[in-house]
Amino acid sequence: MADAGVELKVTLPELKSVTSRIGAVALAIHHPVKLMNIVGAVLESAARKRFRTGVGPDGKAWKPSIRAQRTGGKTLLDHGHLRDSISHEADDDKAVIGSNLIYAAIHQMGGVIKAKSGGALVFNIPGVGWRRVAQVTIPARPYLGVSEADRVEISDQVERYIARAAA
Repeated sequence: MADAGVELKVTLPELKSVTSRIGAVALAIHHPVKLMNIVGAVLESAARKRFRTGVGPDGKAWKPSIRAQRTGGKTLLDHGHLRDSISHEADDDKAVIGSNLIYAAIHQMGGVIKAKSGGALVFNIPGVGWRRVAQVTIPARPYLGVSEADRVEISDQVERYIARAAA
């Protein structure tokens, strides 16, 4: 650099704070369990919100249940057990969200429930009365999933996580 008109010399002591920040970011990215826990919390919160709005992660409104129509309540929110059962777990590789309730899957994906051994399903519909049927079809009402708004929130959280690690 003999011909240069100006020169800047950076020494190792001046780079220590930068290299320690780079090391902190590298560690945070290499072991991202905290970040994955944040992602799981974002998705859990979004799923719980869907029980208030009645709208799936695809932006489509759920088909109202007969009970909700008759009572003025909310679909999938009679007692709130399904909503309250949603939880998440995280490790360095993933965030997992779900419910351990036996009826969680039928509400998420929909399907047909048939009476066992050729019998009948018996249930009470508020305002209508008791019904006895061979089967019922439950429409899919997805409450788990990643919406566009969730993607934006997760992206924001990733940026904040990296910024905190670099600070």
